[in-house]
Amino acid sequence: MENFDFFQWLLIGLPVAFALGWTASRFDLRQWKRADRAAPKAYFKGLNLLLNEQPDKAIDAFIEAVQADPDTSELHFALGNLFRRRGEFERAVRVHEHLLQRADLATADRQRAQHALAQDYMKAGLFDRAEEAFRALEGTPFDTEARLARLGLYERSRDWRGAAEVAVQLEKSGTGSFATRIAHYQCELAIEADDRGDSAAADTALAKAHEAAPHAPRPLLLRAQRLARQGRTDDAMAAWAELRQRAPESFARLAHEFAAFAQSAGQTEAALQVLKQLYERLPGIDLLRALATLEGTPAGAAPQLLELLRSQPSLSAALELLDTPRATWPEFARQSVRDAVARAARPLQRYRCAACGFEAQRHFWQCPGCLSWDSFPPQRIEEL
Repeated sequence: MENFDFFQWLLIGLPVAFALGWTASRFDLRQWKRADRAAPKAYFKGLNLLLNEQPDKAIDAFIEAVQADPDTSELHFALGNLFRRRGEFERAVRVHEHLLQRADLATADRQRAQHALAQDYMKAGLFDRAEEAFRALEGTPFDTEARLARLGLYERSRDWRGAAEVAVQLEKSGTGSFATRIAHYQCELAIEADDRGDSAAADTALAKAHEAAPHAPRPLLLRAQRLARQGRTDDAMAAWAELRQRAPESFARLAHEFAAFAQSAGQTEAALQVLKQLYERLPGIDLLRALATLEGTPAGAAPQLLELLRSQPSLSAALELLDTPRATWPEFARQSVRDAVARAARPLQRYRCAACGFEAQRHFWQCPGCLSWDSFPPQRIEEL
């Protein structure tokens, strides 16, 4: 009896299950067809044209798609990006502003549209509006990117105070180290303060620069220069000594300025000893010229010049030797000068493709880089 009831329910249940499955499949099929009809064909046409590098026709297709389905945010983003890439910044701005005016726009899409609008302003050269648009992205997923963009804007407009503030924020957020940049911004603020006669503000800015990057050469150099202008000779010499200790290469490049200051301050002998010791560690033409200034002799007559030409065959050293009478040259001097000239001329003794800039030691009828024919001029770079 129990088996009979089971088979009876089975016979009833199978047709019901079949009917429900058939209904569900028909519903899914109709839903898929509606979704397929809802997808604007112009959108796919635009994508196809874009992939085939036909941006003009792609823009027309996207405009048609937006008109057919104005609520689709992705179409607006695609259209706005195309306008920006083509330099049509006003149209890009209108597209992204239209997106921001929509009350039903999701938060993520609203932030994305705000970021796109800021990029439109940036590309269009509307830096005030770009700054405001980027500032509106604080606290969003675009926060770091927006701060970096603002940092570039402040540097371009020479707003060193704003740049320093943003750099500090970026460093605190863990984006990276901005110590060197902060030091440069504070140095610029110190120079501006000195120009308007605000010595206290200049001192504060230099102190902040040194605190941000203790080993950076620029704050130490500015401090030495300011102390020299103020007539504080001992303090200035100490500042130069700190620069020499922390950044000897930078000191060597500025050795001529140090030598001139030491001469005017009556510190010639002390400066000579300092420069000679440094020259033993870092021989170079700048140090050699500074030594010659303190000794009152031409750099070309310095006994170290020929050895410097051997170890560092540079045009600067060769020019110093050429300024001395050739009769005083030793036998190997001519070869040293030739080596210096050959080394300097080597990068210019190439052929350069006029189409892509590819450089080669020999002339090509067809460029190996871009495969253009007759794009290599018959003259080398030094002859153009």
